[in-house]
Amino acid sequence: MNYRIAVIPGDGIGPEVVEQTLRVLDAVGGKYGHSFEYVKALAGGCAIDEKGECLPQETIDICKGSDAVLLGAVGGWKWDTLPGDQRPERALLGLRKELGLFANLRPALLFDELADACPLKPEIVEGGLDIVVVRELTGGIYFGEKGTTDTDLGPAAYDVEQYAEGEVRRIAKVAFDMAMKRGKKLTSVDKANVLESSRLWRRVVAEVAEDYPEVEVNNFYIDNAAMQLVRNPKQFDVIVTSNIFGDILSDEASMITGSIGMLPSASLAEGNFGMYEPVHGSAPDIAGQNIANPMATILSAAMMLRYTFGLGEEADCIENAVRKVLADGCRTADIAREGEKVSGTRETGDLIVQAI
Repeated sequence: MNYRIAVIPGDGIGPEVVEQTLRVLDAVGGKYGHSFEYVKALAGGCAIDEKGECLPQETIDICKGSDAVLLGAVGGWKWDTLPGDQRPERALLGLRKELGLFANLRPALLFDELADACPLKPEIVEGGLDIVVVRELTGGIYFGEKGTTDTDLGPAAYDVEQYAEGEVRRIAKVAFDMAMKRGKKLTSVDKANVLESSRLWRRVVAEVAEDYPEVEVNNFYIDNAAMQLVRNPKQFDVIVTSNIFGDILSDEASMITGSIGMLPSASLAEGNFGMYEPVHGSAPDIAGQNIANPMATILSAAMMLRYTFGLGEEADCIENAVRKVLADGCRTADIAREGEKVSGTRETGDLIVQAI
């Protein structure tokens, strides 16, 4: 099979980790008889510097003409003084909207080899962690009406949280389908004791649940969910929640695993088209130094093979290669303990390619 992938290296360490990921994809393609065509595109700070905007129309067109999108990272302090609507991170919101990427999947997996990196007590995570946060990505407060107004207390700003039933229903279906393939347990997170939008969210999730009688459903308020995630994370399997709550919980879940540099993500549209990117940011302070961890981006490519291309065996191959190099002692700077040998970005890529 031949696949066309839009590749957005982005800023900071993005180009470095993407470079190693393309090497891994080529290795898998060679092993299983697939070919990948990579079409490079600009987004983020580098696009601002070269094109004068964070998300050029040319990039959108390239992405829409591809089978999937692989993204490195965007942003950096170089562009921190720009107005909010011109910052590099706005490219992410633009891509999600233009490509219809409404479902964000963030697995938080604690590798046995990295258990010591987990900040929680060993007895809390004994036996490992395997959680997936399903986050609604194109609605809610991030995309709602925004503005400023005058009040008796001075100038004020507002952001509107709004969800339509259809938005909640489609993300709930994604989460329930995921739960059916895993432990048949789903936790829906909202703030239904306060927010009208959350009351609608809870009602629609309950309606969708009727089509999945095998799935055990729990409803948590966001504050309790955040507490329980560090108190007893093993009680969770699939978590489904809104855009802003998912943003917070997925980052919290990622840090429980010990290193944000190990965690991939997928953002899916209807028909399984997706954009795949690591959870970590652009880390401009270490860019160009060959010390960034490429494994989150490499694992994101495995998710691309699995969810968009339907290549489960090939995805397993990448994931098993990452596990093997970890078991063999490969450690980048972010996951190495004192005294352990540290592998660079390129060396880590070499080892994973060899393992494949």
